[in-house]
Amino acid sequence: MEGPQFSTKAESNVYRSWGADVIGMTNLQEAKLAREAEICYVTIAMVTDYDCWHPHHDSVTVEQILSVLAKNAENAAKVVTATVSTMPKTRSCKCGSALANAILTDPAKIPAATKEKLQLILGKYLK
Repeated sequence: MEGPQFSTKAESNVYRSWGADVIGMTNLQEAKLAREAEICYVTIAMVTDYDCWHPHHDSVTVEQILSVLAKNAENAAKVVTATVSTMPKTRSCKCGSALANAILTDPAKIPAATKEKLQLILGKYLK
């Protein structure tokens, strides 16, 4: 889905009843794909608006959110720039071997064509 996902007041109140302080559009797919590709991943979450439950704020419009989103994008770029400049040259985390125990199929039974397709991501495990 492209664009903002506005919560209904009922959804907003459910999140509040769970003790949530921030409601975010999901990035589950990105996190799962990064894990499967053994890529280190972190979310940079930036607030765009109050949710619909808030009694002292009017409903927000897409235009208002896009305006805040543009400012957030500038700030995110600064965060990424600062972060990348301090990252170590080699990683010591377990992200780079996240799939080590994930392949249950006997590599001898995986067709060569399939191994070739998966070489970039799984090559080190399919030998």
